[in-house]
Amino acid sequence: MTPQGALTTRDDASHTKTSGARRFARAAAVLTLTFALGATSLVADPRPALAHGPESVPDLAESRLDSVVNISTAQNVTGQRSVPLPQVPDGSPFQEFFDEFFNRQNRDNTNRPRRVQSLGSGFVLDGTEGIIITNNHVIEGADEITVNFNDGSKLAAEVIGTDPKTDLAVLKVDPDGPLKAVAFGDSEKMRVGDWVMAIGNPFGLGGTVTTGIVSARNRDINSGPYDNYLQTDASINRGNSGGPLFNELGEVIGINTAIISPSGGSIGIGFAIPSQTAIQVIAQLREFGETRRGWLGVRIQEVTDEIAESLGMSETEGALVAGITEGGPAEDAGLTAGDVIVEFNGERVPSMRDLPRMVADTPVGEEVNVVVLRKETEVTLQVTLGRLEEADIADAGSSNEAPADDAPKASSMLGMMLAPMSDELRQKHSIAEDVEGVVVSEVEAGSDAAEKRISAGDVIVEVAQEAVRAPADVAARIKTLKEEGRRLALLLISNAQGEVRFIPVPIGD
Repeated sequence: MTPQGALTTRDDASHTKTSGARRFARAAAVLTLTFALGATSLVADPRPALAHGPESVPDLAESRLDSVVNISTAQNVTGQRSVPLPQVPDGSPFQEFFDEFFNRQNRDNTNRPRRVQSLGSGFVLDGTEGIIITNNHVIEGADEITVNFNDGSKLAAEVIGTDPKTDLAVLKVDPDGPLKAVAFGDSEKMRVGDWVMAIGNPFGLGGTVTTGIVSARNRDINSGPYDNYLQTDASINRGNSGGPLFNELGEVIGINTAIISPSGGSIGIGFAIPSQTAIQVIAQLREFGETRRGWLGVRIQEVTDEIAESLGMSETEGALVAGITEGGPAEDAGLTAGDVIVEFNGERVPSMRDLPRMVADTPVGEEVNVVVLRKETEVTLQVTLGRLEEADIADAGSSNEAPADDAPKASSMLGMMLAPMSDELRQKHSIAEDVEGVVVSEVEAGSDAAEKRISAGDVIVEVAQEAVRAPADVAARIKTLKEEGRRLALLLISNAQGEVRFIPVPIGD
């Protein structure tokens, strides 16, 4: 066996001839190793330095346990709770007895109020004022809310404000003295792989500490319009909801709110509301008792690869404006359907789902710059944001420009039979009076238009961001696009009720 660190050669017969060279090489290796170990300040290690999580967290956990609380709620529920009837063979001597007994039990339970209790977690944000943070779904509908502290004390809590859209709630208790509070950290600084610690009340087991890492950022789990969750593999179970997710400095960088689990237990996929989302919502709830979000007044859709190509965009980014709310901030600023919002208030808009959160986080009444891509040119507009109301907002209508009198009666193109708007077609397809454009009277089965779910009765309002009022207008725009080397035509399609959407359709050779 070759001794560790010994130098060997390919050919043993050359041992004598190479012994001197080998001694020199060995000495050089030892010298190099000594230099590397003893003089690291002179030679920089080209490998990146790697941060390591703590080997143990008792000090950090102990310092934060008193700030994490268990939240128990109770509410009266009125309704029928049926007792299932056991299965017994027909004709059994017990059948009549069971029928009479269980029917009586179910009659007695009808509309009888019953007490329902649930458990969750939370944490103290302001120890002087007694402010507790938790999830909205933990306390929603509760008649009584009790905050249980780590030392065994209990305090009744009142609701200061809730926000179902981000699943946050602010509670207040009246303690005899200051409570031990924790502070928010910056969730934007967290990176995938950073170490985190969760403390909560899983399954009623208060003061439970688990650790893990940030598994992903900016997760959209389709729970609301402002999804931007941190994902973690720290063990989170039922009852952890509303509890804090700490960074290694003991700062709250997330509020645990949801898990993915087929069994109800942790499988290492948990989600937390980022602190940067929570801070502003909590501040508004504390000040106003409600949220006051910015409002732009647009209806948007995703910019797909096909849409980006049809608009001549070099990158797939931004939010495509599909409609403008009449009288809203966007209309006042000059935004139009077909604009692609690529920058909002100095920040790029990576995708459609990022814009609502960016707008909502901006104060009401603030004037911001909005950069839109309009016909392959970036245009900067100044928009003064309104306030987002929770009520439904009406969509913008289309223009009322009349079709050309000399338009052909019908034409076939792009797998569709097109016709100018007429009273007959408007009545046949129940098209609203304020919808104008070119009517799709028929769609060829198996065509690209059919695959894009364009159907008879739809109305083509624009082709490549140019209004059309006759089949000839559509044909002219398609011809121009072909001459420009485009493969797709971006159609603005309206349904009979006036709801519009952008659809890219291949135009062929």
